[in-house]
Amino acid sequence: MQRRLLGALLATTPTFLPAAAEPWRDGFVSRIEALALIQTLNASLLASRSATATLEKWCADHKMSAEPKIVARRIGGNEKQPSDETRRRLEVGAEEPVKYRRVQLACGEHVLSEADNWYVPGRLSDEMNHALETTETPFGKAIAPLQPFRRTMEMKMRWSPLPEGWEVSANAAPEKTSGALSIPHDLFEHTAVVYARDQRPLSEVHETYTREILDFPAPAPRE
Repeated sequence: MQRRLLGALLATTPTFLPAAAEPWRDGFVSRIEALALIQTLNASLLASRSATATLEKWCADHKMSAEPKIVARRIGGNEKQPSDETRRRLEVGAEEPVKYRRVQLACGEHVLSEADNWYVPGRLSDEMNHALETTETPFGKAIAPLQPFRRTMEMKMRWSPLPEGWEVSANAAPEKTSGALSIPHDLFEHTAVVYARDQRPLSEVHETYTREILDFPAPAPRE
């Protein structure tokens, strides 16, 4: 009896299946769709207080993982020293410690961005510094008690699915092709400064958003 009840429950309970990462087919319409998605995420990030929260919503909305949670995977290698411009933005002197953290921000198997982060440890609590040094907690979540917000200093588009001037020149539109849409690794970049609620700068971050933000099936064609 219990087995029958369990079987009936499982049969009626919806199972979550993450969207498969299928290659986008090349074509004019799919390029417009890819462009719209890239610009939508770009605009959401520019308007957001937290890149982590924005990426988690993106991952959840597009069903990219059974658990739409962003983790910061540490990347080893040479430590990058803060530039004079970075120290000026962080309002720190030449001798004040600035730590460096390079991570991949991933949701499930999808690396949505890669980030270089220079932060001022003296403006964070011991618990925050410990989390940043020993865990995969994203910076925004680690410093959440400070009610952080960000200001974007620079934004660069690294790739566009459509060439410049496509909307006014027939010759600028992409030729009809077949096969998968070739998408480069880097799509766009942000350089931002993260501030505490009291507007004291905490970190400067340089983020590169990758093609894996599109790792979900392209929209189905409409009749």
